[in-house]
Amino acid sequence: MSSTRGPAPYYLGIDVGGTNVKAGVLDAEGNSLSRVSVPTEAEEGPVRGVANICRAGEQAVAEAGLQRTDIRAVGLATPGTMDIQAGMLLNPPNLPGWDNLPIRQLVADHFGLPTAFQNDANAAAYGEFWVGAAREARSLVFWTLGTGIGCGIIIGDMIVEGEHSHGGECGHIIIEMTNGRPADTGQYGTLEAYAGAKAVVRRFQEALEAGRTSSLTERIAAGEELTPLLIGQAAEEGDALSNEIVMETARYMGVGTTTLMHTIDPDMVLFGGAMTFGRETTELGRRFLAEIRSEVRKRAFPIPYAKTKIAYATLGGDAGYIGAAGYARLKYREPVG
Repeated sequence: MSSTRGPAPYYLGIDVGGTNVKAGVLDAEGNSLSRVSVPTEAEEGPVRGVANICRAGEQAVAEAGLQRTDIRAVGLATPGTMDIQAGMLLNPPNLPGWDNLPIRQLVADHFGLPTAFQNDANAAAYGEFWVGAAREARSLVFWTLGTGIGCGIIIGDMIVEGEHSHGGECGHIIIEMTNGRPADTGQYGTLEAYAGAKAVVRRFQEALEAGRTSSLTERIAAGEELTPLLIGQAAEEGDALSNEIVMETARYMGVGTTTLMHTIDPDMVLFGGAMTFGRETTELGRRFLAEIRSEVRKRAFPIPYAKTKIAYATLGGDAGYIGAAGYARLKYREPVG
């Protein structure tokens, strides 16, 4: 976060998650002047949730030492499903009961400012594209690895939204046509069904049920929750099954990445999210990325493989609010009205 206030105009970015709302103010050059996080309280319903969204935004403006009138525009990012053009949440799984909610207008009315609305994965991608690891790139595929598999695609300064607000939903591309694993979406054989966090845990459990052994067996039997983090820790400690599951996950992501490289032909592919196994800071994180690259090398055309940079994202959990503010800047660089 910048210690000095950068050049105006200023943009407020708000990233809504099922657990927390993150918000911050950025200057015109992409320097963060503030960062706050407040509980979403999504389970309390949209009235409480929207109040918390607005509270987070107000706190971010105050922490930046600004007034609401200093802000050019607001960028709002939420999980789907949504109608981006209409500014509506439709039936978002992470925000139960927030159905058919005109969330953009509610936020715009509260702040009295033009408000840009975007899918959270798209916003995170734009954050990396604007001031993160892809700031020198002209096009980007950004994967977010977590409970599900999110994706955002940037070409030029354009976020690929699609005609029906479902562009870039690449966690749901089909990678197995025959007897594909079921996904929580009701689809079969999707990338998320193999490489999402829930899928990683299920594949590990299935291996144990098939007779495989692991250093985690006794800990799980004692009631410890099996998570990708626990599997990653065991892999770092030399557990063969855990390592196999992590590297297999990397290969699935390599298949998905190759598909998008042959579709988009981007400058860069980035990986972010909670399930990146420590990224460059751990030996496992470095091997995870190396395995993705290896799988892409086996499957991609040689020229895209040689010219496309595959790396980890750098903004972490701040990418969403940064990208939301950046998208507001993109849409409202000039004063409205």
